[in-house]
Amino acid sequence: MTSIEVNPDLQKERSTCTFNIEELTNLLDTGVEHTAKRRALEDKIFNLKELKDVVPEEFLSHKDKYENAIRKAVILHTILQSNGSIKNISDNLDKSNFRSTSHSIFKDGSPFLLHFSMFVPTIVGQGDDEQKNYWLEKALKMEIIGTYAQTELGHGTFIRGLETEATYDENTEEFIINSPTPTSYKWWPGGLGHSSNYCIVMAQLKIKGKSHGMKPFVVQIRDEETHMPMPGVKVGEIGAKLAFNTVNNGFLGFDNVRIPRRHMLMRFSQVLKDGTFKSSSNPKLAYGTMVMVRVTIVNTACTLLSKAATIAIRYSAVRHQSQLKPNKPEPQILDYVTQQHKLFISIATSHAYMFCSYWLWDLFTNYRNEQNDGNFGRLPELHALTCVLKVISSKDCTALVERCRLSCGGHGFMLSSNLPQLYGLSTAACTYEGENTVLLLQTARALVKAWDQASQGIALNPTMAYLADRTPAGPWNSSLDGIIKAFQKVSVGKLSSSVSSFHEYAKSGLSMEDAWNKASVQLIGAAEAYGRAVVLSVYKAEVERYSKIVSSSLQTVLSDLLEMYIIYMALETTGDLLLYTQLSEKEVKALQRRYEDLLEKIRPNAVGLVDAFDYRDEVLHSTLGSYDGFAYEHLMEEAMKSPLNGEPVNQSFHKYVKPLMKGKI
Repeated sequence: MTSIEVNPDLQKERSTCTFNIEELTNLLDTGVEHTAKRRALEDKIFNLKELKDVVPEEFLSHKDKYENAIRKAVILHTILQSNGSIKNISDNLDKSNFRSTSHSIFKDGSPFLLHFSMFVPTIVGQGDDEQKNYWLEKALKMEIIGTYAQTELGHGTFIRGLETEATYDENTEEFIINSPTPTSYKWWPGGLGHSSNYCIVMAQLKIKGKSHGMKPFVVQIRDEETHMPMPGVKVGEIGAKLAFNTVNNGFLGFDNVRIPRRHMLMRFSQVLKDGTFKSSSNPKLAYGTMVMVRVTIVNTACTLLSKAATIAIRYSAVRHQSQLKPNKPEPQILDYVTQQHKLFISIATSHAYMFCSYWLWDLFTNYRNEQNDGNFGRLPELHALTCVLKVISSKDCTALVERCRLSCGGHGFMLSSNLPQLYGLSTAACTYEGENTVLLLQTARALVKAWDQASQGIALNPTMAYLADRTPAGPWNSSLDGIIKAFQKVSVGKLSSSVSSFHEYAKSGLSMEDAWNKASVQLIGAAEAYGRAVVLSVYKAEVERYSKIVSSSLQTVLSDLLEMYIIYMALETTGDLLLYTQLSEKEVKALQRRYEDLLEKIRPNAVGLVDAFDYRDEVLHSTLGSYDGFAYEHLMEEAMKSPLNGEPVNQSFHKYVKPLMKGKI
């Protein structure tokens, strides 16, 4: 990268960096060897001519976008397979894979996305040994292409409300899959439209008239040779969306489609030949796949934000505007403190959620090991954690991606900046794999249960242990530990208030359900406060852990970002802190001054910090965020690729406009 010509402004920025950029890149990649491995794969992929788009994707029709994405997906899979990157994920759970950028050849997502992110993991997580032996090899070799269908037209996060049925026929040892109503059609699964020929379908299991809840079934939806829909299967694509337009999201309905008994995934529940139903002692064990997916969403959210931050900060370093001082040159807009305020928090937030995702992955991996030993004690805490962290990471990162776009002015509105696409990809995470409000309410239920347990003297799991401390907040402590403690007091205070309101509503004569509903605004506030306390605590602990193995210069930068993040969050939640702690007006002003001093301290390292994310231009897809910093030249170059610029006069002038001008219409 450094051998190319670079905008002098960016050269100057990189020369002021006080830490080793490569060292931070290695840290984010979880090791030098992982950085080398990632870059080697990137070189192999992004240097391949067949994967480069001659015409930018934005100028293609919906149909052409999909067909181009399929073409590239097949080439990419071939490369990954020859590189040994396609492995049985049950044997290769590794957070180092979070930083893989191979799928960045797609601006709007891969049509095979759900094959590897949901279809294969669900087989691994919910199939028994025999089923895994049968299905996994086929799936990993792409002999079959799968997706995962849970959401329906009429229901999403409310699993029990899903209407697709799987009725067991003991005479033929088959399940009959049926969509009894228009609202029971599956809706949204990626790759379902025209890419997949198999699907894991979540359906209500019915045996002899009795319902046994939602279970996963492997259903063939298209012929393996002709790719035509199977008899009784109605399948297609749902149409254009805000984002993910090359993921090929689809709809799926069934008219009494029969599948073999062993096509129900049976690790946790079994249907015997005679129709006898057997289930594990803990029905929530099947949540494992969804928990894993939500862990990856936390990492996806911060990855999208780190890309947006890279684009916006590089552009802000080369953009000059207005006059800060009379008779002086127009400064870089990155020199304006308002711009620093808009953007630097995006770097810190990316780090916060990246480190949290690594921590959460380790927690999940430990749980998987404990589960194999028959210990399921941490599942409720892990479920509550992944719910709330999925929510606040997607919420925060989406808001900050949009903030990055706005910070680039009009040019950020250009699709060639890639900022609108990043926003679309990010905001989708607020809905998929659990709508955010619903997930907060699930975390709230776990918190209310923990609150009651603590009241009875029962020990709580580690991330909730502080809920047992009901003592009033002491004098304000402006240290980082003191501020984190204050956030825990906010969490305790909000939970206490919401629980009190819930009980008061119930005592007033409302049913428990209505009382919960009436208190739900307070309850989701308590759930979010819990999530905030966890993120602050984990981020600080992780930075302190990493500080023991990095250079002093990098340690300083990581500490600056950590401190800025914690103070920024305190300033953003002063209302809560004033209500539940002894924070005063004087101390708020001191926090504001401290925050502004940190912006100044971080300013020389801003470009170096985003360079450390190590996104090559083929990953960013941005005219504004290229490594060389020649944003205006790239904007013009990309504009000239528009098909409308292929001729000086468009035919519509002679066909429509000229007759109008001549009064001949």
